[in-house]
Amino acid sequence: MAEIIHEHLEDRLPELEQLERTGLFSPLEIRAIIRKASELEYRIQRRALLKDDFIRYVQYEIHLLELIQKRRLRIGYLFKKDEIENSIIHRVQGIFRRASAKWKDDVQLWLSYIVFCKKWATNTQLSKVYSAMLAIHSNKPALWIMAAKWEMEDRLSSESARQLFLRALRFHPKCPKLYKEYFRMELMHAEKLRKEKQEFEKASMDVENLDYSEEILKGELARIIYKNSVSIIKDAGFHVSLLSVAQLFDFAKDLQKEIYDDLQILHTDDPLTWDYVARRELEIESQPGEEQPAMKQTKAAEVGRKEERCCAVYEEAVMTVPTEAMWKCYFAFCLERFAKKTNSGFLRRKRLERTMTAFRKAHELKLLPEVQYKQWIGALLLHKFFKEALEVARAGTELFRDSGTMWQLKLQVLIDSESPDIAMSFEEAFKTPKLQACLPLWLSWAEWSEGAKSQEDTEAIFKNAVLAVTGAESVILKDKYMDWAYRSGGYKKARTVFKSLQESRPLSIHFFRKMIHFEKEQESCKMANIREYYERALREFGSTDPELWMDYIKEELKHPLGRPENCGQIYWRAMKMLQGQSAEAFVTKHAMYQTEHS
Repeated sequence: MAEIIHEHLEDRLPELEQLERTGLFSPLEIRAIIRKASELEYRIQRRALLKDDFIRYVQYEIHLLELIQKRRLRIGYLFKKDEIENSIIHRVQGIFRRASAKWKDDVQLWLSYIVFCKKWATNTQLSKVYSAMLAIHSNKPALWIMAAKWEMEDRLSSESARQLFLRALRFHPKCPKLYKEYFRMELMHAEKLRKEKQEFEKASMDVENLDYSEEILKGELARIIYKNSVSIIKDAGFHVSLLSVAQLFDFAKDLQKEIYDDLQILHTDDPLTWDYVARRELEIESQPGEEQPAMKQTKAAEVGRKEERCCAVYEEAVMTVPTEAMWKCYFAFCLERFAKKTNSGFLRRKRLERTMTAFRKAHELKLLPEVQYKQWIGALLLHKFFKEALEVARAGTELFRDSGTMWQLKLQVLIDSESPDIAMSFEEAFKTPKLQACLPLWLSWAEWSEGAKSQEDTEAIFKNAVLAVTGAESVILKDKYMDWAYRSGGYKKARTVFKSLQESRPLSIHFFRKMIHFEKEQESCKMANIREYYERALREFGSTDPELWMDYIKEELKHPLGRPENCGQIYWRAMKMLQGQSAEAFVTKHAMYQTEHS
């Protein structure tokens, strides 16, 4: 191993001599480079190889290259690049080759190799790297696409890109992404040839002898790819993606029309097809024969007409494809247009009216999912359409009676609109057995009652909620109940609630800490009560919470009525109850506290 390292260091001598001779590095810096290179060489020559060692070596050499570049610019010396930079570049490529041969499956390593070659190496060398990577990772379409794009965009070689796509499709004959990018590449190639031909014609050059096939210029190769791909991948989304690519090229109007027509024929029953066709109406300008509105209303009226045409297509769609997915597309469009800002009162009214009509029809057919009801109610509340929001909320709760979220939305509408039916609606909600344990509903009812009803009514709600809500969610409820008790009736009320709940498990540590905090806020703070709360908290959490024990000790030490002599006993109790890391954490905290206050 030492001989190999010595040999590699000797190989560096010519470049190091040139670095010193040209004044780019001082003799001291050269010695530092040799030391670092020796260390890095040793790491990549040992028997147990680590990938990180190869990466560190590469990073060091890249930093060296960048430093050489900066110093060349500073001193203005631009010669001897073959002896210096190229030598380093070849060495880095050798390191990458060894690493990628050892860790073939590491795609990130290959990508780092490619990034290096793009910046420092030649196109020929990079082409070899792509070939080596694809030979191993032929199962990854994204890498084929990357290589083809490089051939097309950096090397300007359409033929090489085409060959790569064809090879990739042999491995992945049903990959939509490959077909889409191949289709895009052929259209780009046709556009490039068209621009070249135009430039030659402008320069009055004879283009008849040049190979500019009229079929290729029209995008015939792309059309062949399109036909082959849609015969294999029978998916409306893929079809639409090809149309979106074709629309980026102005010369491909005929191809765009063909793809659009095929979409309607091949995917008649797919909601995505109808959705695309309907939304396309927004991009179509008004026909010359249509009545033109007054100048001030031109834009709003034009947008209104386009939206009407869209909705006409959607109306036909939900008749032809009466599915939840199709209604979802229609309703999503209506919501999207309704949420769009406009200064036109006419447009706002039309959008509201149109969406309400679509909603009623879908609701009658029971073809809208719950999420659409939520979105619609949210949009209506945002624009303060309380009457319409209440209509939707009632319809939603009628259809999804067991949904706590839907009932919450309905109650929110009632609260926002200051309806007199709020209490009755809460009671109606809790008649549904599945909602009796719904914590958010109970909290909403208690929150509303606190501002609108008497303390007795609100407390009755909390008491019923404690009986109905069990498990982990009840912890939140008890904390909220305690907060309300302190807000409404002060410490005395909070203590009464605490006593009523202290045996109602599960409880949270915050439940006890709240009572300790409330006690300490009183003018006549009683240490006996604080001890009671700590003791009850330790009964529940003493085996897991070292912080609680420390706070108890601090309280005895700091409180005017505290008993410091109790601290030793509390410490030993803690050591008995705490286990493992909790015990270690307690001992550390206690020692630190003693040190700080000694």
